[in-house]
Parts: sequence; C-alpha cells; structure tokens
Amino acid sequence: MRVVVALGGNALLRRGEAMTAENQRKNARIAAEALAPLYDDGHEVVITHGNGPQVGLLALQGAAYEQVEAYPLDVLGAETVGMIGYMIEQELGNLLPFEKPFATILTQVEVDPNDPAFKDPTKPIGPLYSKEEAEKLADEKGWSIREDGDKWRRVVPSPLPKHIFEIRPIKWLLDHDVLVIAAGGGGIPTMYNEEKKLVGVECVIDKDRCSGLLAKEIDADVYIMATDADAVYLDWGTPSQRAIKTASPDALDAYGFAAGSMGPKVEAAQTFARQTGKKSVICTLSEVPQAILGEKGTSITTAAGETTFY
Repeated sequence: MRVVVALGGNALLRRGEAMTAENQRKNARIAAEALAPLYDDGHEVVITHGNGPQVGLLALQGAAYEQVEAYPLDVLGAETVGMIGYMIEQELGNLLPFEKPFATILTQVEVDPNDPAFKDPTKPIGPLYSKEEAEKLADEKGWSIREDGDKWRRVVPSPLPKHIFEIRPIKWLLDHDVLVIAAGGGGIPTMYNEEKKLVGVECVIDKDRCSGLLAKEIDADVYIMATDADAVYLDWGTPSQRAIKTASPDALDAYGFAAGSMGPKVEAAQTFARQTGKKSVICTLSEVPQAILGEKGTSITTAAGETTFY
C-alpha cells in the first residue's frame, strides 16, 4: 500500500522539552523505530512532519542578530525541512537495509492571498511563554499571541493549501522505491503576486491539511496522523469518555472536537476520506503498523457503517 504518515509535533519535540539538537535527534530515532516496520510490510511510504517549535526558535535566533533583517517564515520553514529531514533520513537509514534510498523534498505549497486566515492568525509557532513574557514580546515584535493550555504562544496566519508543486517528483521517487520525506511543516507557503510570479508568504500551513492534500494527490491508500493520543475520543477528560474505533466522516460531524487539539486532525481525516473514498487513521506513533490494519487508533472511512468504540 501507499501510505502517508504525518508525524505530530510530539514526534520530534515533546511539550515542554528543551529545543536542543540532542532532544530532536532522540525523538527522530524514536519515530524511525516506530516507522521502520512499514518497510518490512512492503508499503510505499511518505513521511510528513510538523515544524512549529523549530521555526519559532529560528525566528527568535534571527531576531537576536540585529545587523540584518530577520528571515521570513517561508525561508525559515525551508531551513527546518532540511534539518528535520536529515535527522529522519539518518535514523531510518541506521535501521533499514543499506540499499534502501531516501529523499527529503523541499515542498512548495500554494495558498490564496485572499484566504481569510490572513486576517485571523491562529497557528502556534515557537516556544511556550508565561502570559507576561508573551505580552512583552508581542509589544516589542508586533506578534499576535494566544493561550496554549496554561501557557501562551506566538500565532501566525494558517491559510488552506491549494496546490503542491512537487507532486510529480514525489510520485517519481515513490515509483522508484524511494522513501520520501515531504511537505515538512505543512510545506513552504507560496503565492502568486500581481506580476504572476511565485513568492514566499509569511504564514504557516497546517501540517495535517497539507499532508491530506498530498495523500490525495499521490493516490495514497491510507492517510495516517500520528499523534500523542491513541484514538479520537468522545467526552474526553470525563468519566464517560469513549475511544472511537471506526466512524464515517459524516458521523463525526455530529460531535465537537477542540480546535486547538484534535479538531484539525479530524477535519483533515474527514476531508481525505470524503474526497478519495479511502481510509484516514488517527493513532499514536508507536501503533502505526497496527493502525493500518485497523487494530489500533481511529479509522475514518466512507465505508464505515455504525460508529464503533473500543
């Protein structure tokens, strides 16, 4: 099967963890160990990943060097794609046969300049701050900030992905047995300006939405979002919470999921299932191989009958 696996932010940097290269390397190794069995099962694999903390850190480092203007988010996103792809490639390469080829693809993604997201920044990037620290930085740097749990973070616009420019080389690589790492951080945001020239954009595309579009465009059989939750839950955090095993996208419309956590993943899963008739899965990273078989996680497909629970 052709499989797209979107690694959640916790796969590379756990919440509250110091943003060191050592920690990211350790987490990349854990991710590689979880995904290596997909090769043994004979799947064609594309890995995508988040990059919010990494882009935020580079932005802070750039702002600290005042001799030149800080680099824009699209350029920082491209930098993180190389860094994270390098770590994943190397860690997987240490586990899989020497002859297995890998490729990390800088993936440009088109967005609409009229997308309403540009008027309502919502996508968190960078480290967590206390309210006082966040407000001080917002005043100094002109940032938009929002609550994130008991902390605060910088937020930037998150427009919808329209088109992925590197679909053809990604398909070619898959057809030649290459394990591909692409659409890192939701892809590098670009748009056409008034002169019809492609330019970078100061925003961050949602990784799960872009990964779903990628999965659709490369005719993936399964789209998997690996996160820190073992399934999608109803009534999460209450005595009556239930883990969903299977559901149709229409059935999930009847429930509410938090915009800051599971909501975007459920939406991306519904969109892929509706547009392709194929299966989306939300599961923990360690259970990806079992989730493909329907033994773990939440499977979302138009073929599902009644919603089932564990």
